[in-house]
Amino acid sequence: MTDAAASAKSVTTATGEVRLPDGRWRPLEFAFWVLPVIGFFAFPDYRVLGSQILITGLFAVSLDLILGYAGIVSLGHAAFFGIGAYAAGLLAVHGWHEPISGLIAAAAVAAVAGYLVSFLVVRGSDLTRLMVTLGIGLMLFEAANKASWITGGVDGLSGVTIDKILGIWSFDLGGRTAFVYALVVVFVVFLLVRRLVASPLGLSLRGIREGGRRMPAIGAPVAKRLRTIFTIAAAVAGVAGGLIAQTTQFVGIDGLSFQRSAELMIILVLGGAGRLYGGLVGALVFMVAQDYLSGIDPVYWQFWLGFFLVLIVLFARGGILGGLDALRARLGGEEKR
Repeated sequence: MTDAAASAKSVTTATGEVRLPDGRWRPLEFAFWVLPVIGFFAFPDYRVLGSQILITGLFAVSLDLILGYAGIVSLGHAAFFGIGAYAAGLLAVHGWHEPISGLIAAAAVAAVAGYLVSFLVVRGSDLTRLMVTLGIGLMLFEAANKASWITGGVDGLSGVTIDKILGIWSFDLGGRTAFVYALVVVFVVFLLVRRLVASPLGLSLRGIREGGRRMPAIGAPVAKRLRTIFTIAAAVAGVAGGLIAQTTQFVGIDGLSFQRSAELMIILVLGGAGRLYGGLVGALVFMVAQDYLSGIDPVYWQFWLGFFLVLIVLFARGGILGGLDALRARLGGEEKR
């Protein structure tokens, strides 16, 4: 188990009393968040890509909340990402250019959508949830395509203009402001999510994931908890969508597509579901590999990416973080011998 994952586990004292984790940060967590700061200065030509990685990582964390912690399978999570992107983009197009309030609006609209969808999602089994989320995602995609007079259709929503952040920092072509803005927003939202998964709500979600039929016996309102986390996850996805709209100043219809949802699932499985940092690590590895492999072989790069994913699934159970945990446990066992 990674230090980050360990911080989200309950603690049992010597007297048998079970306490919630203290929320203290581990050295590896500090090191993790120092890396993007180093990357900002070390790789100035990749700041645009870096901001995209951060936003995609936050998007993957939102999926992890429902899949990794609550066990809700979804193939339409991009719907909330797209809703957040269009909410922030449409506000900017129609005269509201302030970025922070635009993000709040994106989160609010996505949260409302998530809350309404959650009543359908919590009613069924895994297969039902899969079909419901997939169907809703496809319907929203076609609705956005049909309402081209609002969304821009396949051409996308252009004319998104964002004011200076706090009236000081304007967005530039080099991606300097976008990277810092994305990093700050992702870090703040991650702090809230980190606290959430270590709270009683987060612990009850693990119980629902591991034994949903047993949780009502101890008085846990399973349906209510699932609706709550689904709504929160939709809001986080909306923030990620709002960020992508503001930093690129464009909203494409592909933000609602099934392909976006499928890629997100791959990213989370690659990094490690139910580990909080898995979405961030998966986004980093997936997007860097995608950029590198497409540069080497623009036609057949997906073959090598698929080959890499197969190796991860076969030899690193629990994704990259799971593989690192297993490796560390094995090395620790050898040292004890």
